[in-house]
Amino acid sequence: MPDFTLLSASSIAIIKAIYFNPDSTCLEISKQVENSIPNVTKNINDLIKNGIVFENGHGSSRGGRKPLLYSLVSDSLYTVSVAMNQLNVQAAIMDITGNIISDIIEFDVDIYNDADTLELVIEKVLHLIEVSPVEKGKIMAVGISMPGVIDVEKGVNKSYFKNHSKSLVDVLSERIGIPVFIDNDSAAIALAELKLGLGRTIKEIMVVNIGWGIGLGMIVNGKIFRGSTGYAGEFSHIPLFKNGKVCRCGKMGCLETETSLIIIANKAKAEIAGLKVADTDNMLEIINSVFALAREGNSAAIKLITEAGYHLGQAIAILIHIMNPQVVVLSGKGREAGRVWLAPIEQAINELCIPTLLNESGVALSPIEKFAQLKGTAGMIIENLGKVLLKNEIHKKQLIHH
Repeated sequence: MPDFTLLSASSIAIIKAIYFNPDSTCLEISKQVENSIPNVTKNINDLIKNGIVFENGHGSSRGGRKPLLYSLVSDSLYTVSVAMNQLNVQAAIMDITGNIISDIIEFDVDIYNDADTLELVIEKVLHLIEVSPVEKGKIMAVGISMPGVIDVEKGVNKSYFKNHSKSLVDVLSERIGIPVFIDNDSAAIALAELKLGLGRTIKEIMVVNIGWGIGLGMIVNGKIFRGSTGYAGEFSHIPLFKNGKVCRCGKMGCLETETSLIIIANKAKAEIAGLKVADTDNMLEIINSVFALAREGNSAAIKLITEAGYHLGQAIAILIHIMNPQVVVLSGKGREAGRVWLAPIEQAINELCIPTLLNESGVALSPIEKFAQLKGTAGMIIENLGKVLLKNEIHKKQLIHH
């Protein structure tokens, strides 16, 4: 079994480079990690001996010797990815190449009931690891992306799960027995877009996470932009409307009071007879019904999404004026409704954006149709691999001490 705790900083950088760009040549890896070819070659050979990297054929050449291609050994190391929103959680085990290798477990939560939600997440993650054929020692870390204002460095969520004497990360790591990293759900979705979606070719992207709230992940100059304290992207709570509606944050007229999936589901629930959506109190089932009906061309379902989409377009117009992105990408749970979002959003930005900026920006659906948050959360672990290994080392020493 590979001993990933002994990896050098250079080796970690190479793993990260290959994870997001499989089948890379030594020259390509050297450019990505900004290190010399001799040093990269040495570290690649060490990783091959350690069973983490392998030679995966030859690349093309314009003349002369064809370069070797390097990829990660899929069954060498694993991560547990947990994608949480306000009402629902998905979790899966993923290999070091980013593939989901376990069943995806899904369960409902109420994030506003902090204690019960945290206990349920811990219970489900432990069960997922227990029933998996993967050796626990090969699991580098558990990544959990969740709503809220997240301090990544301190491992705390300033919106939820606050009633602990220790940081949320420490509580989870101790209970699960594996280092845990947390990040904001919209940041994880943006990372997936950056590494696996449109971000592979476009460097200025605003990623709108259409969910039970409205999140925002910002890709600026090919990197995730977090702001001065790491809290950038609280798109949901822009006070945009004079509608008298109180947002869950306590303010009135926030963006999410007219655009979130909660709003669409509540309106659908009030019109169940006309819409023929699921007759249930389960918001996830209702919104799934609305999306399915909209994709089939149901006018009532399309109207609900169109109304929310126009209001979302009003906010996106502001975003375009401030950030001047190359593209605004629609992702998150709302992505499942497909192209129904595009017409009302484009109508709003056509009405509200000045032509010069409008002509330089577009709105698109994320090419990542499924599991963007799960994939981004796994990528979050790889992005923080050095911290993962340090946490592993500290955790082992604590176990020995006790």
